[in-house]
Amino acid sequence: MATTFPTRTPSHSARWWWATLAIVSLAALVLLAMGRTPICTCGTVKLWHGTVQSAENSQHLADWYSLSHVVHGLIFYGLGWLVLRRQPWQLRLAFATLVEAAWEILENSPIIIDRYRAVTIALGYEGDSVVNSVADIGWMVVGLAVARRLPPWATIALGIALELVALAAIRDNLTLNVWMLLAPNDAVRSWQAGA
Repeated sequence: MATTFPTRTPSHSARWWWATLAIVSLAALVLLAMGRTPICTCGTVKLWHGTVQSAENSQHLADWYSLSHVVHGLIFYGLGWLVLRRQPWQLRLAFATLVEAAWEILENSPIIIDRYRAVTIALGYEGDSVVNSVADIGWMVVGLAVARRLPPWATIALGIALELVALAAIRDNLTLNVWMLLAPNDAVRSWQAGA
């Protein structure tokens, strides 16, 4: 008599984790195909690079703009809860990762890079390295995971605090970044430049 072993199929949860990993991997491949550099042209990968007006900004694992990606995760968690409340959180994670990956690809397209140069303080902005883009997606996941654990009031307070920290440190944050991309303002740009 032959012995049969039960076959194990991946759970829905595991499928969403694999889908999330596939989204990140595909984003990295698309960015490489677009000609983005894998790592900083300086030849190193740093955990933190804090100088905004430098060729190494948006090239390493974390920088001041990583705070904005954490805020993305806080926002995506709230939106996912509103729109996909009855769905498993892993599906919401995969969907948020898809949106963040799409933004990373769009952000590194010539049209957005040129827009950043034209209307923000990022005059010499060359786009992100692939390592930075993948890390930015990871920072969004951190924000989403934190929001999943915190009560709504604490998530909102954390989002405001991160925006204020970035504003104080570099005169830029997610709110100003979106504002300047959509409706550039010379007074804001002068203030951001330290004038």
